[in-house]
Amino acid sequence: MSKISQADIDVLFNSARTFFTWTDEKVPDSVLKQVYDLAKMAPTAANCQPARIFFVVSEESKKKLEPCLDPGNVKKTMTAPVTAIIAGDTAFYTHFDKLYPVADVRSWYEGKPDLIEDAVLRNTALQGAYLIMAARALGLDCGPMSGFNNKMVDDVFFKGTTFKSNFLCNLGYGSREKMYPRLPRFDFDEACKII
Repeated sequence: MSKISQADIDVLFNSARTFFTWTDEKVPDSVLKQVYDLAKMAPTAANCQPARIFFVVSEESKKKLEPCLDPGNVKKTMTAPVTAIIAGDTAFYTHFDKLYPVADVRSWYEGKPDLIEDAVLRNTALQGAYLIMAARALGLDCGPMSGFNNKMVDDVFFKGTTFKSNFLCNLGYGSREKMYPRLPRFDFDEACKII
């Protein structure tokens, strides 16, 4: 695999920020489909792919989401062109016939709620991280967050399903006008060991 350019690395990592303010530019549905088509390539355990992503775009859907948000997240979310609800399907193991036909792995999870919950949380986080990178690669800015009432979101958007929300990610074309300075990160020696 060849290395990407420094400019591409900067887009994905060094220049990328968590955005709180947005321009008025809309995000076309076709771009959201492209984001998903890249994000679906995330590695997941036995290719389980539990993530289910709801792109909140319409005013009606935004009004449903608003009361679920922590107060500090209302304005930045209501002004974002799109808010992705990254959720996980707790019945993901029912799709292994399609997603992992090389072995019978359904039995690894079926009837094991703790293992299911762990797999959903870990793998939807991986898929959500890929969604952020895919969005950045396609020119979108991101504002991922966890400041919301999961139970309310699940009741409003996923009632009657096996889906459970993990985190939210605002998407759009960010404005850098009110951007805070980047906060510190740990250096390698503070966070890592080569053993």
